[in-house]
Amino acid sequence: MSAGPAREHWESVHGRGRPEERSWFQPGGEPSLTLIRDTGTAPDAPIADVGGGSGEFAQTLLAAGYLDLVVVDLAQSALDAARLRAGPDAGRIRWIRADARTWRPDRPLAVWHDRAVLHFLTDPADRAAYAAAAAAAVAPGGHLVVATFAPDGPERCSGLAVHRMDAAMLTEAFAPAFQPVRALRHEHLTPRGAVQPFTYLLLRRLPRSPDTPDRPPRAPGDPAAP
Repeated sequence: MSAGPAREHWESVHGRGRPEERSWFQPGGEPSLTLIRDTGTAPDAPIADVGGGSGEFAQTLLAAGYLDLVVVDLAQSALDAARLRAGPDAGRIRWIRADARTWRPDRPLAVWHDRAVLHFLTDPADRAAYAAAAAAAVAPGGHLVVATFAPDGPERCSGLAVHRMDAAMLTEAFAPAFQPVRALRHEHLTPRGAVQPFTYLLLRRLPRSPDTPDRPPRAPGDPAAP
């Protein structure tokens, strides 16, 4: 597994400017919110917003009635900004600094949500580690909602190259642990008015099999989940 996007890079990105000015800022949380609702997940079931950054999607989920939420991000500066913007709601959300490739939740998840983390993993080994982590984290019958830049989307973001993917590529990346349920294309409008095409895929976790590891290896120095 490679070093992937360095934590120091993301600490710097999230440590300057306002969240509302960043290209990925997305008020309302669509289409992620609709896809999560489509899963039929119970309000008290655990949901992780992986790579939630300094955004407000966890608050959107709270407003939609979901009660058991965790935001995971590589950068502490992102979590601190998100916690601050959440205000009184901050105490209703768990905040964990961890690498998505090796994070291990304390109990199986009903939903793993990722909007725009996976496409920063340009090394196949990193994407494989990420897929293994998701397979270990999500309970059988649970769901994965993942979004990356589409094949005609940007080639770079936040100073880094990205790996653009279509629905077939995403399906292959998470096989055989997950089965695709629904794919869609979404054109995100950035705060500066640029259009960024995304591929969204909703997948269901299949029963565990011997070829799917229960836990991915943890990299040295990674903090343990609570």
